[in-house]
Amino acid sequence: MKTYRNAARIIIAAAAGLLLLTGYAAASNGAFHFGFKKSVQGRLPSINEEGFKDIVMKHGAIFLGDTAQKELYLTFDNGYENGYTAKMLDVLKEKKVPAVFFVTGHYVKDQPELVRRMAAEGHLVGNHSWSHPDMTQLSSEQIRTELEKVKEQVVQLTGRPDMTYLRPPRGIFNDHVLAVSKQSGYTNVFWSVAYKDWDVNSQKGPSYAYEQVIKQLHPGAVILLHTVSKDNAEALGSIIEEARRQGYTFKSLDEMAIKKYDGES
Repeated sequence: MKTYRNAARIIIAAAAGLLLLTGYAAASNGAFHFGFKKSVQGRLPSINEEGFKDIVMKHGAIFLGDTAQKELYLTFDNGYENGYTAKMLDVLKEKKVPAVFFVTGHYVKDQPELVRRMAAEGHLVGNHSWSHPDMTQLSSEQIRTELEKVKEQVVQLTGRPDMTYLRPPRGIFNDHVLAVSKQSGYTNVFWSVAYKDWDVNSQKGPSYAYEQVIKQLHPGAVILLHTVSKDNAEALGSIIEEARRQGYTFKSLDEMAIKKYDGES
């Protein structure tokens, strides 16, 4: 198990390095790496110049929420466990903040108790694929299998059949991936606040994590954090407190979906 876990760390960490790249299209299959123009001094972030905005909108994928409201959405990627998720759950429970955790097949098999705890404490558990592949290289059936295997395991663990959110592994997607996953009942969730937090060998301290998140806050922000980060674990409480001090409220993605389909955002 240790060897398998270390291998998963290497693969997922390497892939995560793609997350904040500026979006670009691959010539062969129209693939994109999700990227965005960051928020600066409260101005809204943008995906207008990345080349994929039309595809994201076409399939109802989420990039940000209601930008007229000071609302925030916390999302976590869980590719493997590095010893910090329980602490983050403790903070969320203490602060009464909802979140969504996107889990891989490796994570579900390796950390069933933490997955159960996520659901038991009222958080959403999202799909991050079974094996963390580049899904633009998969057939429709292979994509569905990647998603169904995660959902089946999570339902068995939590008893909750509602898995409706997907974060494409590696931040790589195309029209086909968004279409197939949407047909399978998923809303794809991207992000509008993020920083390079996934490299466990390059942690810079909780103050750095705090500053990187707080300086990007904007109304309707979807915040991406990786649970493998020690800095995130230590800074999370302060991030929540400062966001609230600035007048922000933390919401569940389910609340965003209600507004979206009511035509209010």
